[in-house]
Formats: sequence, structure tokens, C-alpha cells
Amino acid sequence: MKNSTITFITDQLKQLTSIPSPTGFTKEVTQYLVSTLESMGYTPERSRKGNILVAIGGEGSPLILAAHVDTLGAMVRSIKSNGRLRPTTLGGHQWSTADGENCTVHTRDGKVYTGVVLNKEPSAHVADQKVETVEENMEILLDENVSSEDEVKALGVQTGDIIAMDPRTTVTPSGYIKSRFLDDKLSAAILLGIAKEVADGALTLNRKVSLLFTVYEEVGHGGAASIPEGVTEVISVDMGCVGDGLACEETQVSICAKDSHGPYHYDVVTGLIAAAKREKLDFAVDVYPHYGSDADVALTAGYDVRHGLIGAGVYASHGYERSHVDGVKNTFKLLCAYLG
Repeated sequence: MKNSTITFITDQLKQLTSIPSPTGFTKEVTQYLVSTLESMGYTPERSRKGNILVAIGGEGSPLILAAHVDTLGAMVRSIKSNGRLRPTTLGGHQWSTADGENCTVHTRDGKVYTGVVLNKEPSAHVADQKVETVEENMEILLDENVSSEDEVKALGVQTGDIIAMDPRTTVTPSGYIKSRFLDDKLSAAILLGIAKEVADGALTLNRKVSLLFTVYEEVGHGGAASIPEGVTEVISVDMGCVGDGLACEETQVSICAKDSHGPYHYDVVTGLIAAAKREKLDFAVDVYPHYGSDADVALTAGYDVRHGLIGAGVYASHGYERSHVDGVKNTFKLLCAYLG
């Protein structure tokens, strides 16, 4: 794998994470995907729900690689009398990881306001006891001189506006990738790397391959649509879980054998393991107890396909996450070995 390829992928990650895209607010990030894929010579299609599908080449036994570009986030549930915003969660957002995080609020008429996420009493010099960081205790403080509901409404802020957390994306000299929303913009960047590899003639596909970028994965129905007739296999390229009881590390590619929906297709998992061994990749096989993927959802929706799940190791999922360029390399190489 060339250094220019990993640079391309990390650059794409930075671009993707810089575009706020909580579930339901994904038009800008999908337009970026469309423009990027078109610049490579492809013809992406946007579904009515907003998924992006693009055929990248090959013939026979059609396969889908799926990644999602919607992220966790929040929405304005109500405006409080003191001018602060009461949020409601989009996806499996963990408020304990966002307490003190900067954010942006996006109004229906296109205005953007900065703000900060805090619990109702964040000051150690004031609080008699620590406030539990659960949704009902969280507030968004706009960086505007407002102290009433009417003043906030005068800005154009209303119930249903989107709240996006700052991603804080960085790649360290030692290769660690730190950011919110590595789940799953890191994998989306890897798939863009695969598309570029094919467009440049560096990867010849052994079957027809399409990429599917979904926009409602975090609320459970991203992969329930947009899979063309005749597709025989769907592989979700999502985050590999790192944590207690799991073998995967941030430097590895994880191959999932089973998640909360049940086992992945035995032959697909076996084929992925064989490809990883053949290429002498650093990989782990794991069971994810609290996980669901677009490939799972495709089966639930009734698609008659084989399914699988892989991803670069990501630590601290649904928080401020961390991976490593070696995990990206191993994931990219596994995809190339499986498809080439």
C-alpha cells in the first residue's frame, strides 16, 4: 500500500468529519461524496432517502461494500425560558462524553450558531453535588447574548434544529487517528480509497462491486434500501470494536463473526479470514455483543444476500474515538485481497 494512498484516505477522513452530518442532516456530506466520486470518473446515484450508490467496476456475482456517513448528534427538543436549549439524542449518543464539548446548531433557514454542551450545573465552585450527565440534565448554551426563549427564537432557532458536536480530528506523528465519528467516516474514507485505486487502474476487481454510503445507519435503517436487484453479497465496512473481552486492537482489521443480530454468513467470514491469512495481515476475529450493521439491516429488510462485517479497530465507540493508520492499512489491504 502506497503512502499516497493512506494520505488520500486520511485527507478524505478530515474532509468528511469537517462536514456536520448527524442522522437526518446528511445532504451536504452526501453531496461531497457525489462530487468526489464524479471527479474519479464514476456516476453515483442518490436514492430518495439519501443513500449514495455507485458501481465501481467488475463483472458477475455483484457485491456491495457499505459504509455510513450519518453520525451521532442531537436535535433541539425545546427552548428553555433561560435561553438554553434542551436536546434530544440522535442515535446512541453518550452525553457523558460530550459534557463540555463545543458544538454547532443548524437552523432550518441555513444559519449556523456555535455553542457548548454542558450539564445544568457544571461549575465545581457552585454545585453542591455532581450532576449526572444524562440527557434530561444537559443543555446547549449558544455563544450569543441571549437569556430568554424569545431572544433565542429571534435568532431563528427552533425545535427540530440540528446540533452537531465538533469532531476534533487529528492524526498524530505516531499514526494514531483521533476524532469523533470514526464510526463510520473512517470506513467511508477507506471506500473512497478503494474507488480511487480502481479508477487509477491499481486494483482489478474479480466481480462487480458497488459502494453504498448510507445515511440512517445510526437509527437502524440505513441498509434497508438501495441494494440493486441481483446483488449476492453485502459487506459492511464499519468500525471494528476494541475493548474488554475482544481481541481486536486499533492497529488491526477486525472481522466480525457475530453481533447482536446473530452470526454473519459463515462462508463470507471464512473467505475474509482466508484472504487476511493469505496476505499475512494483522487481523482479529471477534464477536460484538452490542452491535448492528447495515448488512444486518439488509437481511432484516428481506434481501436474499450473504453478509459480512469488517472494520479498522476503533476504541471508545460513540465517544471521542481512536484508531491507527495501521488499522486502516490492514482494512484496505483486506478489501483489496478479497475483491482483487
